[in-house]
Amino acid sequence: MHHHAIKPCSSIFQNPNFIIRPLGCSILNCRGIEIPLPKLRRNNNNNGSTSIAAVKDVDIATLGNLCVDIVLNVPQLPPKPLEQRKAYMEQLFKSPPDKRYWEAGGNCNVAIAASRLGLHSISIGHVGDEIYGRFLVDVLSDEGISIVGMNEQSEALNLSSSDSETLLCWVLVDPLQRHGFCSRADFSADPAFSWMSRLSTEVKMAIRKSKILFCNGYDFDELSPSLLESAIECAVESGTSIFFDPGPRGKSLIAGTPEEQRAIGKYLMMSEVLLLTSEEAASLTGMNDPILAGQELLNNGVCTKWVIVKMGPKGSILITKSSITCAPAFKVNIIDTVGCGDSFVAAVAFGFIYDLPLSYTLTLANAVGAATATGCGAGRNVASLGKVLELLKESNLNEDDKFWDEVLNDNADSQDITVLSKFVVNGNSQVNRVSLQKVVSEVLPKLEFATKKVVAPSNR
Repeated sequence: MHHHAIKPCSSIFQNPNFIIRPLGCSILNCRGIEIPLPKLRRNNNNNGSTSIAAVKDVDIATLGNLCVDIVLNVPQLPPKPLEQRKAYMEQLFKSPPDKRYWEAGGNCNVAIAASRLGLHSISIGHVGDEIYGRFLVDVLSDEGISIVGMNEQSEALNLSSSDSETLLCWVLVDPLQRHGFCSRADFSADPAFSWMSRLSTEVKMAIRKSKILFCNGYDFDELSPSLLESAIECAVESGTSIFFDPGPRGKSLIAGTPEEQRAIGKYLMMSEVLLLTSEEAASLTGMNDPILAGQELLNNGVCTKWVIVKMGPKGSILITKSSITCAPAFKVNIIDTVGCGDSFVAAVAFGFIYDLPLSYTLTLANAVGAATATGCGAGRNVASLGKVLELLKESNLNEDDKFWDEVLNDNADSQDITVLSKFVVNGNSQVNRVSLQKVVSEVLPKLEFATKKVVAPSNR
């Protein structure tokens, strides 16, 4: 398949260091692999009956990447040389900005967006016992989200305060609305919380109780590859579906240390859902065609069911072993794209959990991502349910038939292809067209039902 690539680029799957060794557990429990689950620990109740300890009562848990974004307008973005950037950041630290510039960031975005869609979400990660950590706990609590702390070892190790404090990410915006990001994780060869060597019992139980564990490439900035492998192992053992978004870190990880290569390799193999931009998919596979890249990732996966390729303002593609589904994006006035990808993940989780048709899942994900783009920043500014419903009802698609015809051109004969359209014209086309009106009329009741099940904070 590699002859389809427009330019030569090695694939991670051709890398001699990329070897998936046994997970260290006795089973592979991902859908489609018929291997029995190990017996879960049972609790004896007072009435003599038994209950399985790990009931999956959490829809989605995010792993790591809990940080406070400090969003500042600056006359110019920080310099590129590392030492100059470090000096620039240290200068910022000397005068902490007013709390009105603080926002929950990182995987808080996924958790908040999921919670606003009516999913029960939790955040697994490390926050320090200082003003920034307490700020994150309060923000998530207001959204109905609890944090499962990874702090167990910090007290025993007698760490310096800087090693255990909450991660800050400076989000710097220049007059042209370009973004620059910097945090202390950028200036260390080791992950920020490299002192964490094992998952606590509480964290393992949180993974077991969750239907989905969401991880991304930024986790490698905080947690050691071996700890991340432990999380994969725990999820696979307990039948928790892994969602993985390698993000911009994917490219450096596949060329990273042997430990990083092995861990990202396991994520790419063992995740049921992979989410990437078209550029990220190309960098991992060496294929510029997003559909061929998605199929390569699917074919090399063990548990992989869906590969979702985000095509920016054009929309998104969901690739399975037997089908290709395309959904154009919604037309919106874009204010800020920070947090759009995170919001998109939350909606994909909703479709996955509620077993929506694939075109419905993509439509909802595009709407939630677009709704976030109309706000400024992430955290509490990610898509509100009201904004998502408004966008769905307006049904203003950014249709570009020429673009989608080109994307689908080489794949039309061999796959079941579905494309979302505002209007469906009957014809003998090999492409199944799904009416946006039909999708919206069936998705809205499901959203309303899901969100009624939770007590919604007032800002939803």
